[in-house]
Amino acid sequence: MTAKHVLYSGRVQGVGFRYSTKRIASGFDVTGWVKNLPDGRVELLAQSLEADELDAFLEDIQQSSLGSHIKQREVQPIAAEPNLRGFSILRD
Repeated sequence: MTAKHVLYSGRVQGVGFRYSTKRIASGFDVTGWVKNLPDGRVELLAQSLEADELDAFLEDIQQSSLGSHIKQREVQPIAAEPNLRGFSILRD
């Protein structure tokens, strides 16, 4: 299993970013979550059994209509969370 933590900055809040990301995730074999941060960024954790599947999911986010709102993307590999199921929108 491979996992990545991603921080998106730009005009990524108030544009349907989380909902669109969840919709995109439904087309891939990924689990994880997406949430807004108080500083205006969007945080994403995504994982998949296949590294190629995870990379394709992250690339699809960039290539979708969301890409025009993303100014910067910070991607870090992280340890997978084996008990994570589905893909959800987290709210604080």
